[in-house]
Amino acid sequence: MEFSFSQEQDMLRTSVAKLLERKYDFDTRQALVASDAPWSADVWNAFAELGLTMLPFSEEHGGLGGSIADLVAFAGTFGEHLVVEPYVASTLLAGGALAASGTPEALEWIEKLGSGEAVLAFAYEEGNGTASPEQISMQADVSGDCATLSGEKRLVIAGETADAFVVVARTADTSKLGFYLVEKGASGLTTNAYKTIDGRAAATVRFDTVSATTILEDAGEALDAVLTKAVIVQSAEALGAMKSLLNDTCEYAMTRKQFGQPIGMFQVVAHRLADMKIAYTKALSTLTYTTALANSGVASPRDIATLKGQIGKLGREIGEAAIQTHGGVGMTDELSVSHYHKRILAFDAALGSYQYHLRRVGQMA
Repeated sequence: MEFSFSQEQDMLRTSVAKLLERKYDFDTRQALVASDAPWSADVWNAFAELGLTMLPFSEEHGGLGGSIADLVAFAGTFGEHLVVEPYVASTLLAGGALAASGTPEALEWIEKLGSGEAVLAFAYEEGNGTASPEQISMQADVSGDCATLSGEKRLVIAGETADAFVVVARTADTSKLGFYLVEKGASGLTTNAYKTIDGRAAATVRFDTVSATTILEDAGEALDAVLTKAVIVQSAEALGAMKSLLNDTCEYAMTRKQFGQPIGMFQVVAHRLADMKIAYTKALSTLTYTTALANSGVASPRDIATLKGQIGKLGREIGEAAIQTHGGVGMTDELSVSHYHKRILAFDAALGSYQYHLRRVGQMA
C-alpha cells in the first residue's frame, strides 16, 4: 500500500500553497473575517481556475476525476492558512450529493459549481453535532420528483449566500433519507446568518413547507460515502492547523527568553513540545493510513471513526499545549494561536465529537 504522495499531488499542493501565501496571510485573513464578506470571491475564483472545484467529480460528470488522496494532498494548506471559503461544504458535501444523484439538474449545478459560478450549501446539521444520519428528523413529503420540506437546519456553512441548498431529509412514509434541492429565494425559506467561532459564514435555515426537487430519494449509502470523504478532507485541514500550531510554538519557545535563556530549554516546556510533536505524528500517521485505505476502497466505518476521534482528541491536546506555552498572549485575537485552536475545536464539533467517534470505535471492536 502506497503511503506517499505522487509527483503530481506534490505539484498540486505546491501550487495551492503558493496561491495562499500570496493571497491569504494572517492579517489579510483577519481583515476578511472582520468584514461583511462571507469569504474572498477572488480566492474562490482562484480555486476554480486551479481546478480544485472540479477535482472531486468524475470525468463522466465533467470533472477531473481526482481521488481522495488528491484532495488530502492540498487540504492541509487550507488548515495552515485558516481559509474560510466553503470548499468542503460546497464542493465535497453538496457537490458530492449531487454527483451521487446524477440527474440532469444535478449535473447542471455541478457544472456551475466547478466553474466557480455558483456556491452550494449542504443542509445536514440539526443540532449537537448530528453525529449520525440516524439523528436526522427533518421531514420530506415526497410526490414523484417534487417534495415539500418542513423543519430547521443549523450550522449550514455558506447558508446565507448559497445559490442553492442540498437538504438531507427523511421521508414521512418510508423514513428513508434523501437528498433534496432547494434554490435560493424559494418561498418559505428563511435564513439567520452568523459567523462561527473560527470565522466561517454560516446560517440557521428554516424550511416552512418549502418546495424542493427530489434528486435522490434513497440516499442512505450515498450519504455515508459523502460524509466519509468530507471527514477525511476536513481531518487533513485540521492537521494543517495542528502543523502550524506546532511550528509556531516551537519557534516561540526558542525565541522567548526568561532568566537569560529560551523557555524551550526548561524541562517542563521541552517535555510539552515533545508531547506536541508526538501528538502531531500520531495524527499524521492516522490520516495517512486512513487516506491510503480510502484510496484503495477498503476504509471501514471503524477506520473513519478512528480518524475522526484521533484528530479531534490530538488536535485539542496540541492547541491547549500551544496556548499554555504562549501564556496569556496565546488567548488573544492578535496572535494566530487562538484562531488555529478555534478551527480545530470547530472541526471536532462537526459531524460528531471525538468522544462520540472513539466510543463508536469501542463499540465496533
